[in-house]
Amino acid sequence: MTDSSVRKILVTSALPYANGSIHIGHLVEYIQTDIWVRFQKLRGHECYYVCADDAHGTPIMLRAQQGGIHPEELIAGFNAEHQADFRDFGIEFDNYYSTHSPENRTLAGQIYQSLKDGGHIISRTISQAYDPEKQMFLPDRFVRGECPKCGAKDQYGDNCEACGATYNPTDLKNPVSAVSGATPIEKDSEHFFVNLSDFETMLQEWMSDSKVLHPAVKHKLNEWFETGLQAWDISRDAPYFGFEIPDHPGKYFYVWLDAPVGYMASFKNLCDKQKLDFNEFWSADSKAELYHFIGKDIVYFHSLFWPAMLTAAGFRKPSAIFVHGFLTVDGQKMSKSRGTFVNARTYLENLDPEYLRYYFAAKLGSGVDDLDLNLDDFIQRVNSDLVGKIVNIASRCSGFITKRFDGKLAASLADSELYQSFLDKETVIASAYENREYNKLVREIMALADRANQYVDEYKPWVMAKQAGEEAQLQAVCSQALNLFRVLMSYLSPILPLMANKVEDFLAAALTWKPEPLLDHSINKFKPLMKRIEQKQVDAMIEKKEPEPEVEFVDYEDFAKVDLRIAHIVKAEHIEGAAKLLRLTLDVGEEKTRNVFAGIKDAYTPEELTGRFTLMVANLKPRKMRFGLSEGMVLAAGPGKKEIFLLQPDDGAKAGMRVK
Repeated sequence: MTDSSVRKILVTSALPYANGSIHIGHLVEYIQTDIWVRFQKLRGHECYYVCADDAHGTPIMLRAQQGGIHPEELIAGFNAEHQADFRDFGIEFDNYYSTHSPENRTLAGQIYQSLKDGGHIISRTISQAYDPEKQMFLPDRFVRGECPKCGAKDQYGDNCEACGATYNPTDLKNPVSAVSGATPIEKDSEHFFVNLSDFETMLQEWMSDSKVLHPAVKHKLNEWFETGLQAWDISRDAPYFGFEIPDHPGKYFYVWLDAPVGYMASFKNLCDKQKLDFNEFWSADSKAELYHFIGKDIVYFHSLFWPAMLTAAGFRKPSAIFVHGFLTVDGQKMSKSRGTFVNARTYLENLDPEYLRYYFAAKLGSGVDDLDLNLDDFIQRVNSDLVGKIVNIASRCSGFITKRFDGKLAASLADSELYQSFLDKETVIASAYENREYNKLVREIMALADRANQYVDEYKPWVMAKQAGEEAQLQAVCSQALNLFRVLMSYLSPILPLMANKVEDFLAAALTWKPEPLLDHSINKFKPLMKRIEQKQVDAMIEKKEPEPEVEFVDYEDFAKVDLRIAHIVKAEHIEGAAKLLRLTLDVGEEKTRNVFAGIKDAYTPEELTGRFTLMVANLKPRKMRFGLSEGMVLAAGPGKKEIFLLQPDDGAKAGMRVK
């Protein structure tokens, strides 16, 4: 590749919020992006992949307060966790940073000043929900109440999950602050808005380029243009964790102003470390390419606000914005109750990360459709394609080369036309990579893998090895198969970078695009490249949880049969071999005492219980247990372990008194 054909490319993925862990739904985007970047680098282009944690906002401030730590400490912890998860999934950033950085503060301030100098910022006094106890304005999501349309309880301040209605927090009935539980009041505040309609002509011209946006995304944008572009509130009131607006003390940039600037800040940080030219990629007349990979839920910010901000400040606009859909598992939204809301680390504790990289690639196209992780198909596809087809070629042929030919491949190809036919597929495979049609290129590669396996099956090296005079042919056939395997792994290396590293060690040669065949070349002893997925591994990852049981109501007459009595704890003692139980001897006003086993050992010592009064169910059918007969049940409440609290009657209680 000549220098004139080398492209300069900057690529970003959306910034994960520094308030939670990475889950497999997030990974769709980062794996999709990483594959595309690795392909560009494999082809010899100058390509950089940057990202950062989105580290500002009210939720981060409040979570840090709840944990008794500074926000900086909270975001540093999640930054380290996120980077470890990405690294272990083979996602390789050229720089991973944070929006809470000096570079981001400078660039956000520069863009704000440009918007202001251009006359694009207006101020308005708005009325907002305000928490009188915490003395803070509340974001929409921190106000809960009854939907003004359908009356559903416990709804967010911006939309109802029951009927889908959208509204202002001030429209909620019986609103409460999710921060303190107090009733919010309405309070006026001056806010600053970007007049987005100033950029309407520019935005429509930019998106008219067919390469910039997918047709489905463009269609959605046209709906917003038809309804009119609304002014965008870019300010928030103290207290807030973020950057203070330079000329307005007590006012802060809304997180969505400085979050996309994080792309620039992360690249600026990389430029300073590697002495790259920042302006070469971000100036208005830049010849470099800029691509953003994002989810369909944040199109509005990236396709309207972001280009407007960049244009106002004299920077270039994105070459294209690549939008993907959401992840479903077995056809449904990820669910904690079904065990399908899986964090990245939980997956890694049970399964090879490249299983997921391959499966996502096999399903991903360039559109915005949702992607489904069908767990049965996941197991079958990985085992069939990667283990049964790709790895199988090397595992069946490598041993003969190692044992019979001292690890040396033949000096010529047995079938150069077959090898060339594999190389000839590079054009269609490269085009599919470039256009993010990964599902198409996976089909092409697997069709080639079938041909390679047919070649091995046709010549049957395991039979040739037993026949006299077939040594040269055996070496030639196995060498041919291993060279075909190398081409396949070169094509797959952006998808399977970890396995690609193992293959390079095994073949003692790099995986390159359109590789020259390895001839008269020594390879190393084959080591297993990938194991089959076992059902038990997936079962361990998907910890299925039973759905919440429906409440079964009882009649008053049934409840009235319960005999609640005050019990005096005459004696409490440990039980040998019992982890949670204590033995209680109870006086309930009868001639003899009752023996009851209670699972409260974590919360109470026997000494704390002896002599106390509590409530018990006196007419519960006795239950034979491992340690003896339990003749009732004491009443307690709490979340468990040390937080279990025996119910106590009022002072003056006497053993045996019935409770109504």
